[in-house]
Amino acid sequence: MPTIHVELFEGRTIEQKRALARELTEAAVRVLGGSPDGVDVIFVDVARHDWATGGTLWADKSRPPAAAG
Repeated sequence: MPTIHVELFEGRTIEQKRALARELTEAAVRVLGGSPDGVDVIFVDVARHDWATGGTLWADKSRPPAAAG
């Protein structure tokens, strides 16, 4: 059975992770068969300053643009 790696921005609650792990496990068993005990879900919390999209750190995306001059 699968090992599912989930990378997301830090700050999710343990309740959110618990619910997501349950849903992902149920989906894997439904689609692939097998037992829930064979499904592993690994969460990796990533700081916004450690993740970039389109060449821009997510930490910078939440900031207003610097004033020119």
